[in-house]
Amino acid sequence: MSKNAKIAAGGVVVGLLLLIWLPWWAALLIVLGVPAAAYLALDPSQRRRLRRATRKELGR
Repeated sequence: MSKNAKIAAGGVVVGLLLLIWLPWWAALLIVLGVPAAAYLALDPSQRRRLRRATRKELGR
């Protein structure tokens, strides 16, 4: 299993556990809020690099 697949599987498990222990709206807030906060924590140059890499991959 690749590193990205392990991270994705772990994310699914954590998401399911959050849905069991927390109300659905709190779990949704965490699932959407953590990646948004991580993106906003990047420098502007890092954000540009991330957007550029994403567009290249979409053009495959």
